[in-house]
Formats: sequence, structure tokens, C-alpha cells
Amino acid sequence: MMTLNRRRLGSSEFMVSELCLGTMMFADQTDEATAAAMLDRFLAVGGNFVDTADSYAGTGSEKMLGRLLSARNADIVLATKCGNPLPGVEGSGGLDPEWIGRAARMSLERLGRDSIELFYLHHDDNKTSLDEIVHAVGRLIDDGVIATWGISNFRPWKIVEMVALADRAGIARPVAAQPCYHMLNRIAEADYIPACRHHGIGVVPYSPLARGVLTGKYRNGLPPGSRAARGDRRMMETEFRDETLALAARAAEHADARGREPAHLALRWVLANDAVTSVLIGPKNLEQLDAYIAASQCPYDEEDETVLSGLCMPGTTPVPNYMDPRQPLHGRRVDLGRGGR
Repeated sequence: MMTLNRRRLGSSEFMVSELCLGTMMFADQTDEATAAAMLDRFLAVGGNFVDTADSYAGTGSEKMLGRLLSARNADIVLATKCGNPLPGVEGSGGLDPEWIGRAARMSLERLGRDSIELFYLHHDDNKTSLDEIVHAVGRLIDDGVIATWGISNFRPWKIVEMVALADRAGIARPVAAQPCYHMLNRIAEADYIPACRHHGIGVVPYSPLARGVLTGKYRNGLPPGSRAARGDRRMMETEFRDETLALAARAAEHADARGREPAHLALRWVLANDAVTSVLIGPKNLEQLDAYIAASQCPYDEEDETVLSGLCMPGTTPVPNYMDPRQPLHGRRVDLGRGGR
């Protein structure tokens, strides 16, 4: 039986599988019996890196995962996140230090763990000072609530600043970062990935298949139940554009010519970046999980790299006026009273 390769997670002591099982669909589109089968399959091939978040399925993902893990003697590195509002929980959301502390302990209880191996800050709230955030994380480490921490959906300059603040305060640096990264969105290559590489932070990209665009499933329209068919706002504003669909078709043509699956080559393209520790996958059923596992074993050579990396310039995206709604820009603040008469 094949076994997933393992790589060191940043500067931590954790050796994690090159695929990280994302459980966003657990307790949502994935029922508990299916989730159990998926977890067992993942563990059977050497997977040991599992990712969730307090907000997934309104805390349902964490609760389901906690039940599944309590019934299995599995040695895993479990990651969860905080930052999004939770239904029925007053004061939830954001990265206020008090909420970070509460959120981590609530996740710990739902997951049934003694400690959380990796605790991500899900996204910047653009109001809490980075110094306060770093010290809140430091207290969680001191209290044994979490072992390590990471960031997701933060601007690169803020990641670098948090590293500096952590060093200054004697707090452990973040060990992992989650950018959106795939062959049709290479923005992370400009500053995000180089910053992580320089500071010893493991890169764990999400959306390696461009939210399904790189699987080839949209070549003949919108499959019922797909994200595009549902009009997923984030996808429609980012990946599901004429420019990306045209390039995805070219990637699929290359895969066809080489007798490979488009999704397999798309995943291998991400894994081929030496800064990438593990790729976050989000299957909703066993069939999709098996496809990801098979993709990790897909041959990938210089010809593939030349063709696929030629679709999009390094550090860019082919989409005009691209803007991820989860990461607004704040570089232009206008003062009409400056200058002139």
C-alpha cells in the first residue's frame, strides 16, 4: 500500500503528511458515516495532518471530528482556527485577545483534546493590534492549550511583523501559514511564500484545484451541486472567470495529452514548490479523497513544469482587477484636503 510522504512543519518538531485532510465539509455536506470512512482511509495511507475550524458547519465540524478521533487511537497533528463569528456565541469573531483565549479553549473542549497541536488565526480582523494578537497566542502556549500556532489569510508584511513581535517577546514564532495558491493564482509567490521560507514557516496552501476549476469538470458547463452552480461568491469573484477557465482548459489539454488527470497534475504542481509542507485538501466524500491520494503519487516532470508554470506569470493572477473579498486592500486612504487650493 502506498504511503504519503511526510515533511517537517516549519520550525516545529511535527512531521506531517504532504496532504492535510480538511474537514470543512464534515457535518455539512459530509455525514458522520462518510466522514469516518474518509478519516480511516486517510490514516491508512499514512495521513496524519488534519485541519478544521471552529466556524466550519457552525462548530459542527469540530464536534464531529472530536467524536471520530475519540474512537480512534490515531497519532495526528490536528489544526483548528479561530476568527470567524460563531452562531449563538456572544462576542465571538475577530482576534480580540479575550476571544482568542475563549475560542481556543472552546475548540479544545469540542475536539476532546488535551492540547491543540496547531492553532491558526483564520484571518486578520484589521483592527486588533498585531502585538496584542501575538501575546494572546503566547499565553495559550504557556498555558498548554496549544502547542504551536499559524496564520491564514494575512498579508505578508503582517506575517513578518508578527515574527518580529514574537521574537522580541520571547514567544514561539508561527510554524505554518495558509495562503490560497494554485497554478492560476501565483500571487503568494511574490512576497508571501518568500517571507515564509525566510522565517522558517511551513506553507500549507488551500484551494490547490482552484475551487474545482482545475479539475476539468467545468469544460462542459456547470455540474449540478458544484460551487459554480451554487453561485459561490468567493469563487465567482476569483477563480470562476473567463481568463481562468481558458487557462484551465489548456492545462486539461496538456493532462489529456500525457494521459493524466487534470486534477492530479494541478495538485502535483503545488507540491513541487519546495516551500510547500503540505497541501490542504477538502474532499466531501471517499471518492474525492481517493482522487487526492492518487494525485499525490502522480508523475510530474520538467515538461509538466514548463507547460503548467507557463500558464500564469510568477507572482500574478491572469484575472483583471482580481480581488479576494476576504482580503481587502488598505493601501489607499484619501485625504482630499491635502495640497491644492
